Amino acid sequence: MPLILFAFVVRLRDGLPLSASTDFEHFRELQERKQQLRTISKTLARFPERGTGVSYMTVCHCSLPVAKAFCFLEDLRWEFTTCFNSTAVSLADRPYPFLEFDSTIQKLKQQYNQSGGPALEVTLAEVQGDLIIHPPQEINLEEVDLTNGTANGQWSKALHQNVRLEPVTAPGILSLVLNIVCASLNIIRGVHLIEYTFQDDYEGIWNVVAFLMAFVCCVCQKHKSFALLSVIVLCNVYLLGLRNPWQLLFHISVACISTLLILRRKLIDRSNDCGV
Repeated sequence: MPLILFAFVVRLRDGLPLSASTDFEHFRELQERKQQLRTISKTLARFPERGTGVSYMTVCHCSLPVAKAFCFLEDLRWEFTTCFNSTAVSLADRPYPFLEFDSTIQKLKQQYNQSGGPALEVTLAEVQGDLIIHPPQEINLEEVDLTNGTANGQWSKALHQNVRLEPVTAPGILSLVLNIVCASLNIIRGVHLIEYTFQDDYEGIWNVVAFLMAFVCCVCQKHKSFALLSVIVLCNVYLLGLRNPWQLLFHISVACISTLLILRRKLIDRSNDCGV
């Protein structure tokens, strides 16, 4: 298994991703560690800076010695500062503006994964000595937990802007299609019933209202609301005389399944990672 799995370069002042290595491994634990790395990168401004304005981060195998991991980061810093100056870093205004640096990262990763040692000027002894003089700071995930990072409104707003719902699954698409069918049946029956209602002195006006309300609730059911489900159920129960039990069961079942699937969808980080 490779020793260096992922490398990440971010700007310290705001956590803007500058570059990262392309994925070749897609196992779940690595994806979780990458997500934790991105979470940490958003809070780096809270920790003491070492004067570079850029942070170099990596996910590595547990068998890699700490000193060699820092050797890799030092090599990464050396290469990045050679390719991009501080002005270019300061002016960056979008995520991953230096994605072409990935080719250099891949070379460094290959060097460490094959030989397990430093690739450039830095030596293992120098890094070990520096780690004794300046011990690395250990950061617990609890310290950078996003739920504890809402110290001001701006952080909450930024968090809200960087999340989205996970992609719709096949059952979700099926429930959407069935919702469209239910909504269509409700609006068709409601419009047809309006004609008879006008002829019968508005005796069936509440049936029309029930059909139209059920239609509106089906259309709006993308929101996480038990109120919409309750209205759909009540409207269909009210229409018991105009629909047989199987029709009622179909409409109510579709509404319940759709609500369940909506409630089970989770928020995930908005994909600003450009595939890395």
